[in-house]
Amino acid sequence: MYRKLLLYFLIVIVLSLASVGVFSYVISSKELDVLAKDQMVQIVNNSAHHTDLYLKAYERATVSLLTNMDVKRFIDLPQDRGEYEFYDYRNQIRDYSAEPVFIRSPEIAAIYIISFNGNAVYYFRDFSPATFSKEEVNDQLTYFRENTFRKGTLSILNYSLYNKVRINNRIQEENMLTIARQIRGLKSVDPQGVLAIEFRASDLSALWQGIDLGENGYFFIVDDKGEMIYHPQSEKIGAVVSDSLMEKIKESDLHSFEDNEDGTDRMYMSRKSDFSGWHLVVSKPVAELRKPISNIRTTTIIVGGFTLVVALWFAFRFSKSITGPIRILKNGMRKTEKGNWEMIPLPPRRDEITELMMRYNIMVNRLSELIEEVYQVQLKNKEIQIERQKAEFQSLQLQINPHFLYNSMETIICYAVIQDSEEISEIVQSLAYMLRYSSQTNLEEITVVNELKHVMYFLVVLRHRIGHPFEIDIALDSQYLLYHMVRLTLQPLVENVFQHAFPNGVENYHYVRIAGGEKDDTFWISVEDNGAGMPEETLAELNAKLNKNRLVDEEVDENGKRNGIGILNVHRRIQMVFGDQYGLRIESQLDHGTKMLMIMPLSVKTVNKSAERSN
Repeated sequence: MYRKLLLYFLIVIVLSLASVGVFSYVISSKELDVLAKDQMVQIVNNSAHHTDLYLKAYERATVSLLTNMDVKRFIDLPQDRGEYEFYDYRNQIRDYSAEPVFIRSPEIAAIYIISFNGNAVYYFRDFSPATFSKEEVNDQLTYFRENTFRKGTLSILNYSLYNKVRINNRIQEENMLTIARQIRGLKSVDPQGVLAIEFRASDLSALWQGIDLGENGYFFIVDDKGEMIYHPQSEKIGAVVSDSLMEKIKESDLHSFEDNEDGTDRMYMSRKSDFSGWHLVVSKPVAELRKPISNIRTTTIIVGGFTLVVALWFAFRFSKSITGPIRILKNGMRKTEKGNWEMIPLPPRRDEITELMMRYNIMVNRLSELIEEVYQVQLKNKEIQIERQKAEFQSLQLQINPHFLYNSMETIICYAVIQDSEEISEIVQSLAYMLRYSSQTNLEEITVVNELKHVMYFLVVLRHRIGHPFEIDIALDSQYLLYHMVRLTLQPLVENVFQHAFPNGVENYHYVRIAGGEKDDTFWISVEDNGAGMPEETLAELNAKLNKNRLVDEEVDENGKRNGIGILNVHRRIQMVFGDQYGLRIESQLDHGTKMLMIMPLSVKTVNKSAERSN
């Protein structure tokens, strides 16, 4: 018992600690994962929002250029325009459109307009307007027409003319971004040129400098082609990300995914900007995201281990305090088994086990006397039970009404005195069969045809008793003759009809009908008459006796007749053979006759020929 208690305590403690630790770890892990993902989603959303606002500010800066009449007329200039007209428009646009934009938006580095006719003007904040060759202008126009929309919507491009301008034999090397759109002139509703402004990417990246993503986390922007627009490591700006990473970025809008970078597993969260079409991506190492969860796991293991040791020590002490007195009690019981009725010493403390030991000592003082007494009582009860069962089985067969046989014998004597008649032989032959058939004291099953044969012999004797012929209507299909029923159950019901149904004698209009059939996997045989019937009170009383499922003592009425003992006998015999769900059912109505149904299980069995001959 000590080992069992210790084992049970160990199981309970380990299960409790494991359940609390596992559930706490799992729930905390899920909560931290949700918080980390929510933080990354919030960072991406805020970055996308501020980026869009920033780019929209540049878009508004182009409004004055779009509505300027000089710009529209410049777009409509033919390819063979005059040089003076070209320089005039270039100066007008510079003085009244480009310069105000440079003043209002210091972050804008360049503005240029290129018409589809090949006319182009370029304005730069830090140096004088530059010129390009006709081939360079055509290349620029081809690029812009391919990467902008005819409906005039804004396109944000990782493309720069600012870096292609040579100043003092030195090419500019700054990371620039370009906002471009197709614009219309005055002569057509279709776009006739391209307007573009450039700004330094470093100005835009200042928006994301305050994003805190931990020690190894970072934020970057790529366009649809996979080219890096922004990265905290400036040397990676302009580089192209791998195809596999770019495919995951495009498919995971605001959904996290994991990828490996330089041997490190990282988690990514991306969102595509509705305004710029860029993909803004947040990346953090998986190990860094899981670090709080790892700390929780380590803390849980350490605290759980310490708690387990302390709990096991208490379990050891508690188990000892219980099993020690029980072991003393067990040793005392072993001595008692050998007939040594010794008292066991009581421990100094008082608890339930001490109380049990006290009761054991009291029991020992009386045990020797009680054992003999209990043994004698059990023997006596067993004998009584056997006798009651034997009496019940015997009474089932022996409680046949002897009055009919006595009256029949008196009839035989009368015939013998008055005349030498064949009736005497007929009655004696019928009585001989009935007595032989009734002498079987077992409760075995018998076929319906044997019971009907017994009833026929009974009618032969009855005909001589009542003084005139009387036939019973047997409405029973031949297929039921080999069905099984209990011996000596049909004749008592027929006899009960002649005793109670016709109190004023049998008249010609009286009838008794025996029928049978099947219903709901049961076989039934009914005995029906059109005699006096029973009042409702008598019927209810009789049914109450049947529902008790037991034999009752014989009751005699004021006229000296038995009250339904034969019916109860039949009912109980059927139940003892087939089960309590079967038996006798009675339907009756005063002055309209009575119907008694024997309900039995549905069974057709082949009858052994020797058994038939013996019956």
